[in-house]
Amino acid sequence: MNGLIHIYCGDGKGKTTAALGLALRACGSGYKVILAQFLKSWNTSELNILDKVENVLILRSKKPGKFTWQLNDEEKAALKIENNRIFEKAIEVISCDKKILIIFDELIGAIEKNLIDKEAVVDFLKTKPLHAEVVLTGRNPDGELLGLADYISEIKKIRHPFDSGVKAREGIEY
Repeated sequence: MNGLIHIYCGDGKGKTTAALGLALRACGSGYKVILAQFLKSWNTSELNILDKVENVLILRSKKPGKFTWQLNDEEKAALKIENNRIFEKAIEVISCDKKILIIFDELIGAIEKNLIDKEAVVDFLKTKPLHAEVVLTGRNPDGELLGLADYISEIKKIRHPFDSGVKAREGIEY
C-alpha cells in the first residue's frame, strides 16, 4: 500500500486534533506513528497519553518557550537549526518501518516563518518512501505544498471563544 500526503490547514481549531485522530486510527492498525511538532514548546495534554503508547515516537523541542513574533533574530536562527534537526531525525526513523504515519505538526507555519529549510521538506515529500503516510498541519500552505498533497482539508474558523477573551482551556485547546 502506498502512503499518501495529507494537509490539514486553515484558521480554525482542530488541525492537530484531526492529525492525532488519524494517529489513533493508525496505532489501532499497527502503524508506527511519529509526531514531530514545530513551533509548540509548551506541554499539551495529548502528549500525556501519547507518551504512553508504545508505537508512538514524539519529537519536539523545548525551544523557543515563547511565540514566534516574540523572538529576536538570534533566537529565530537557533530555532531554525533545532527544527531542521527534528525534521531530519523524523526522516531517519521513517525508513525503519513498513507501516508508518508521520505527522509534521505546525510544519507549514515553520515554513511560512522561514524557521525550517523548506527545500529539504519539499525534497522529502517528492522522494518519501512509498509506504510512508505523511501529514502536514498549519494555517497557510503555499502552492508548492498544496501541489504535492493527495488530501487537503481546510478547517475554517466561524467562531472561536478566544476572540471573546476566553483563554485556552486544558484538555480542550491544549
